[in-house]
Amino acid sequence: MKNIPILFDLYFSLAKIGSVTFGGGMAMMPILQRELIEKKKWMTEDELLDYYAIGQSTPGIIAVNVATFVGFKQAGIIGGIVATLGMITPSVIIISLIARFISSVDHLPLAQKALRGINVSVAALLTSVVFQFSKKTVKSILGFLCLAVSFAAIWFFKVPSYWMIVAGAMTGVIVSVLSQKMKKRDDK
Repeated sequence: MKNIPILFDLYFSLAKIGSVTFGGGMAMMPILQRELIEKKKWMTEDELLDYYAIGQSTPGIIAVNVATFVGFKQAGIIGGIVATLGMITPSVIIISLIARFISSVDHLPLAQKALRGINVSVAALLTSVVFQFSKKTVKSILGFLCLAVSFAAIWFFKVPSYWMIVAGAMTGVIVSVLSQKMKKRDDK
């Protein structure tokens, strides 16, 4: 019973975010930072970055995965479910409306120009998020090397991104194990 206020807050906060976010999960990073870190103080930036990393490397939509993590952190399993429902409700409503009317407006030049304008704005948002994300996560030469190699592999050689995520996870584990071994050896 005491969780009901937080469940309402989770639902409506994430529904608000879901209703104004265009361009997918990465484009919503600035909105999530403002709403969930600065206003609600539900998490730290590091936690949000971790949720994004996990959300990116698990099946499903990043935004929904992140919402689930946020809700779970605040109110357990029921919080995860409520936050997820909050995030997807606006999309379901908007997509249902668009599906109903798209065939009657998609051929109109004004609608096509509006969509092109939205695409440009989303591209700018995504570029901003990439730079912010990089500044917060690339903290060493090895991190920069991983970024550069991953970018090159995906962009130039068309390596699927999931392979780069797996490679990044393996690199992180290997570096951690080697660092621990070197530290133990130095302590002796």
